[in-house]
Amino acid sequence: MISKSRFSFIYPFLALFLAASFITRAALTAYAWPELEHGPLALVKIYAAGCFFDLVAFFYAALPLALWALFAPSGLYTSKKHRGFMRALFFAAVYILAFNGAAEYFFFYEFGVRFNFIAVDYLVYTSEVWGNIRESYNLWVILPGLFALSAAVSAAARKKLDAALQYDSPFKRRLAPAACMLAVPVLSFLLVDLDWARISRNEYANELAANGIYSFFSAFRNNELPYEKFYASMDSDAAFRTVRRALSGPNAGFSNSDIKDIRRKIKASGPEKKLNIILIMEESLSAEYLKDFGGTKGITPNVDALAPKSLFFRRFYATGTRTVRGLEAVELSLPPLPGASIVKRPDNGGFFCWGRLMRDRGYTVKFIYAGYGYFDNMNAFFSGNGFEIVDRAGFEKNEIIFSNIWGVSDEDLFNKAVKEADGSYRAGKPFFSLLMTTSNHRPFTYPDGRIDIPPSSKSRRGAIKYADYAIGKFLKDAAGKPWFRDTVFIITADHCANSAGKTEMPVRNYHIPMLVYSPAHVKAGVVETLAGQIDTAPTILGLLNFSYETRFMGRDVLKGGKVGGRAFVSTYQKLGYLKDGELAVLGPKKHLKAYNWDEAAQTLAAKSGKELENEAVAFYQTASHIYKNRLNRR
Repeated sequence: MISKSRFSFIYPFLALFLAASFITRAALTAYAWPELEHGPLALVKIYAAGCFFDLVAFFYAALPLALWALFAPSGLYTSKKHRGFMRALFFAAVYILAFNGAAEYFFFYEFGVRFNFIAVDYLVYTSEVWGNIRESYNLWVILPGLFALSAAVSAAARKKLDAALQYDSPFKRRLAPAACMLAVPVLSFLLVDLDWARISRNEYANELAANGIYSFFSAFRNNELPYEKFYASMDSDAAFRTVRRALSGPNAGFSNSDIKDIRRKIKASGPEKKLNIILIMEESLSAEYLKDFGGTKGITPNVDALAPKSLFFRRFYATGTRTVRGLEAVELSLPPLPGASIVKRPDNGGFFCWGRLMRDRGYTVKFIYAGYGYFDNMNAFFSGNGFEIVDRAGFEKNEIIFSNIWGVSDEDLFNKAVKEADGSYRAGKPFFSLLMTTSNHRPFTYPDGRIDIPPSSKSRRGAIKYADYAIGKFLKDAAGKPWFRDTVFIITADHCANSAGKTEMPVRNYHIPMLVYSPAHVKAGVVETLAGQIDTAPTILGLLNFSYETRFMGRDVLKGGKVGGRAFVSTYQKLGYLKDGELAVLGPKKHLKAYNWDEAAQTLAAKSGKELENEAVAFYQTASHIYKNRLNRR
């Protein structure tokens, strides 16, 4: 139908798209090979599903070509100018696909997945992302190399393209092929779902079976997912009853009998301690780097030495895989919602939150960030929830030793935090400072002469050791300050360094440390209760003996004991609920599955677990209801 018609010129573009997709998939498969199930059947499934999604993606991309072939005037279509334009368009297509292939490889190397919400988010912050790419990769080699490759491919395909462009068709004969080409994307939009790429229990195989371009636009389309429409649900009253039972405790009585009101009155057993708080959210500090969790590289000597002097939470889990997820969980004490983090959503202020609670207690409350706070909407979120903002824009030139595209060095950030603490102390006010670092982030650059790994290595290992060095220096500097004795230091992470894994919810890649250090006020010890980031605020407030009315869905870990521990973990669309030895995972299309979780081996095995599944649904459904109905607003 299309052969020897004016639609013939689309064949070279189709061949190009499929070839580029095949090569990209082959490169990613080679990289992920150690994590894949080996065998011909596994590869056949990956490439068969992959070819399907490649075709779907192509027909979306080819819509303008189909419309042009349908409506272009014959005089223009058969002209030399049109042939020259098509040659240029083909060259551009080669370059774009080659660039996309390189970008996908680097993205997969960093995150272990095809393009997803992270790529969509990064589109908003082109200067930071482009700067990160420029500082991380040798673009003077990559871009000219892609240009040369595109020129060579275009030259090789020129005869085929020119031959295809010589065919013309009367308008009536164009209708049938045009209808076919237009029908494919319409049907794909209505029927095809990215879940069709889930061909295996191995998540790497599922990612390889997808198409990166299709995955990108799928993520763009599904930026927010209404819980009630896409996720497993239960009777609303039953869900709230389950959550209320889980949140009740001897020091936490409910404010009223309304089943859909989770407000509790927290009553401390001793006098309130109006101590300062410095919370360090360390970029990508995975638990696996610490010696206590089996780290053998010796890159966290200061944190390792601090652990036995601190209250050390060993079974602590990040809520998500992005900085904004960690900040959201710590500040709002709310389980993650599907889609974008609340930090990035409009109308993200006025919550009942940790910062506002401290401000109401007379604290100076500051968010101190190494980068520019407009990134990921952080300034809007924190300023709307009781914080003063101190970001990179507030640093004087003489306060910056070193910086890269993401922000000032950790040393600079900590030096600034000391100055801010000095100011609050002189004013006679207690302070709560939330510090967000950036040094342990690609391009992994840092000041020279600090550690035994040169900055020129641009390695994760070097960045982690520098971040650890900066923490040690900060605590040493702070120890000489008059406010040190009455300050609680909390060291934890926003998320892990790596979020990819073989299973649909790789729990080990959410494991982070939390250390609470205050020699004069917090007794050193080890907490073995399973907990997560949403428990941070209630636990620290408990250590300070605060009595208050709360709307937090997190709880004071120290009031529970090992039995009853739980944590929330998530991707953008998958919601996980961890309990001792168990994991429930919720996903779109009412997906709900339970697993046995071997915490020591960090492996999952499918199981039947109705009680666990109901509890998971209850928490996530209730969190969505509370957010949607503004029940955790002031």
